[in-house]
Amino acid sequence: MRIACIAFTAAGEALADRARAALPGHAWSLARGFGADRVPLAPWCADAFAASDALVFVGAAGIAVRAIAPHVRSKVSDPAVIVMDEGGRWCIPILSGHVGGANALARELAGAVGAAPVVTTATDGRGVWAVDTWAVSRGMAIGEPERIKDVSARLLAGGEVALWCDAEVLGPLPARVRRAPSRAEAHVIVSPAARPGERALHVVPRCIVAGMGCRRGASADAIEGAFRAACAEAGILPDSLGAAATIELKRDEPGLVEWCAGRGVALEAFTADALAAQPGDFSSSAFVAQTVGVDNVCERAAVAAGGRLCAGKLARGGVTVALAELPWTCSFDEPGGRGGAG
Repeated sequence: MRIACIAFTAAGEALADRARAALPGHAWSLARGFGADRVPLAPWCADAFAASDALVFVGAAGIAVRAIAPHVRSKVSDPAVIVMDEGGRWCIPILSGHVGGANALARELAGAVGAAPVVTTATDGRGVWAVDTWAVSRGMAIGEPERIKDVSARLLAGGEVALWCDAEVLGPLPARVRRAPSRAEAHVIVSPAARPGERALHVVPRCIVAGMGCRRGASADAIEGAFRAACAEAGILPDSLGAAATIELKRDEPGLVEWCAGRGVALEAFTADALAAQPGDFSSSAFVAQTVGVDNVCERAAVAAGGRLCAGKLARGGVTVALAELPWTCSFDEPGGRGGAG
């Protein structure tokens, strides 16, 4: 994790140094919030909130709360925020405990410096399954963050949660979580797709590969628009994107590279011969074949990346998109693999 840490006393700074030394696997940046060379808190917090995975305040909780207040937006995008006292007795996650990983990081920091983690989320305190923590640990996205509380409240009240998964479920389900007899009866749906009218919480595996073709100079915005149009037409959730694929000639296309970076996915490129060798029934264009050496880029690229075609070629604004689903499983064993694969 990228951890931005600020301390407000010399003792706090020494504690921050101890934590950094004990946890070298994280990328630390330490700031001094005291003395003549102190950094101004407001701009430091604004920058750290935007660029870091976690903020650690070594000082009073009130300072942290006031500093982060203007920047808090969403539990699925805000960084983890943790407060430690300068004496190293307490380590308290105050924001993004589950999705942002603040609870887990607080326990890690506490173990490193001999502090006590003070975790106040009810699911953790009661040992109840936290769907958002599980989803993040499996590399999945949360479709409707506002519905997380409904799932947690049901479990905390002693009820059961019905879960539907499009893929194979591995491992024993958590206490009071059961398989839903149908998708319509589920409280939690694990799927790359959503159907109209569903009120369940969607947990979204990143199992979709987008095969992409585009004209030279196509912008990242145009590519995003075409991708979203393809998802909407197929009933696929955009957050299910796990990879992108194209022809070798487009590997360095600026708009495509920018779009992949913005989406946080890798771009895999295949030669025209490799695309032509893909088995299947694909749409065909003589013009595309004459231009790049193969009759179809987007559909063939999606399949070449290992997917099963689930949405054929869509053309929009000089961009072509096809969607394919990569193999995945729904694991309740140890995390690993793509989109929750066991």
